[in-house]
Amino acid sequence: MKLATLKHGGRDGTLVVVSRDLSICQTVGGIARTLQAALDDWDNVVAELELVYDMLNAGHARHAIPFDPVHCHSPLPRAYQWADGSAYINHVELVRKARNSEVPASFYTDPLMYQGGSDSFIGPRDKVVADESWGIDFEAEVTVVTGDVPMGASPEVAEKAIRLVMLVNDVSLRNLIPNELAKGFGFFQSKPASAFSPVAVTPDELGVAWRDAKVHLPLVVDLNEKRFGHPNAGVDMTFSLAQLVAHAAKTRQLEAGTIVGSGTVSNKQGNLWGSSVENGGVGYCCLAEVRTYETIEQGKAVTPFMRAGDRVRIEMFDGDGRSIFGAIENTVATPAG
Repeated sequence: MKLATLKHGGRDGTLVVVSRDLSICQTVGGIARTLQAALDDWDNVVAELELVYDMLNAGHARHAIPFDPVHCHSPLPRAYQWADGSAYINHVELVRKARNSEVPASFYTDPLMYQGGSDSFIGPRDKVVADESWGIDFEAEVTVVTGDVPMGASPEVAEKAIRLVMLVNDVSLRNLIPNELAKGFGFFQSKPASAFSPVAVTPDELGVAWRDAKVHLPLVVDLNEKRFGHPNAGVDMTFSLAQLVAHAAKTRQLEAGTIVGSGTVSNKQGNLWGSSVENGGVGYCCLAEVRTYETIEQGKAVTPFMRAGDRVRIEMFDGDGRSIFGAIENTVATPAG
């Protein structure tokens, strides 16, 4: 099943069920007005939502309208919790190597995770508004949305609580990060609002690509209409999404609507020359990674961070080349004044 949120209907938008081919959708106010409402009452409404989905796919929906991601908010326009992990240790290894710093042994057994701002997200086609001097970067990731998760849940219990899968552009302001981390209190100003894919899907929509609580498909990133990366989200993932959810729930109960992210998707692939798409590699899911390769091999980063007018597109396709979640397309704009 595929779900999305249209921007009209108040701060939390209006829930729609979307056809598998992303061509049409239908509002379902009689079942659940918002996605959060559906998640709060999932066991009681999921069958009705799936019935609408089946009718849309069969061409029998009576009140279908065209689906246009331009009118979408992130599936959850705001969430009770947004916790982002770092499951791809290759990404961490590269960053540490560029700083001549060793990766602590615990990073391979105990996931990194930070609590992001979730009081508001931007839409999948909205602008990223930031000052160029802040070092604007995108981070393409996979995320899950949970139902209620009990404190101390095992990964097996956590996986059963995963309701939906999404993509995210976890925007980072790289030039603000060092000073914030130096304070020893984590990210805040360096992590502005993220943008999620137009559509959230139930894990069964992914078919065989969903196994071991990982999505075994390439995550495709284009920067300014040019292929930047397509690493496989199921490869080199040290911690599964279920393990990340369990990590988040170690000392607290997670409420329905909690979003947990994978961290920047990253595959191991040798050196700078061989890692880029142009040279046969799978490329990257953030600018920081290619800049890290440059620093390691050339002594300094050459690739610039995003500038006003730059656009990133993030998307994932099934085995037949069909978009699963729709595309995130964010263009950078500078703050007014």
